Amino acid sequence: MDYIAPDNLLENKTILITGAGDGIGKALAIKCAELGAAVILLGKTVKKLEAVYDQIEALNKQSAAILPVDLLGATEEHYQDLADTILREYGQLDGLVHNAGKLGVLSPFTQIESKMWNEVMHVNVNAAFLMTKYLIPVLEKAPQASTIFTTSGVGNKGRAYWGSYSVSKFATEGMVQVIADEYEGTKLRFNSINPGATKTAMRASAFPAEDSSLLKTPEQILAAYLYLLGDQSLDITGQRINAQ
Repeated sequence: MDYIAPDNLLENKTILITGAGDGIGKALAIKCAELGAAVILLGKTVKKLEAVYDQIEALNKQSAAILPVDLLGATEEHYQDLADTILREYGQLDGLVHNAGKLGVLSPFTQIESKMWNEVMHVNVNAAFLMTKYLIPVLEKAPQASTIFTTSGVGNKGRAYWGSYSVSKFATEGMVQVIADEYEGTKLRFNSINPGATKTAMRASAFPAEDSSLLKTPEQILAAYLYLLGDQSLDITGQRINAQ
């Protein structure tokens, strides 16, 4: 996507990014901070989040915040507490980016273990559902708010051996369409982004023999995210956008 974000795109906005310790989440968090946002870094590995926090602090702009959450183990009460904390500390939430995800194991359908299936569904679907459910009232406090879900090329056309991950992304796209339809005509918008082939740890685990030097870096695919987080996209909702 060809979009150049203005330097003040996210001034006075608070944005929560899941999976912010690495890959696309890390790159997006730093870029959002550069563009003026107060960024909430959510992830399960505190050390990684602290490294991103330090890079954001070095920008001498808005301070970031760290929220250590393991999506696999978080309960409904955790998401309610999360929403209460953000409302108390920030008063509103302008952007929510569901970037965290679990690939699972690529295998024939009949060899998918139910434990792994359930973990992929929990991280990619259930956690996004619960977090969105409890954060919608906080998003409604903002003048306009954007929620971005992460989909995949296997999220609207199934692919052999991608079982649980593919099905979880079909569910994600369905969830986006449902919520967007419910909130059409309001100040809330809900979209999904397919990052495409990107140089990340998840990509490497899925395609270990691939020449990663041929892939775009996370920093190179952020335009679609920035467009959807900014006010130029106020009339865009319920859409699936390819970052590449």
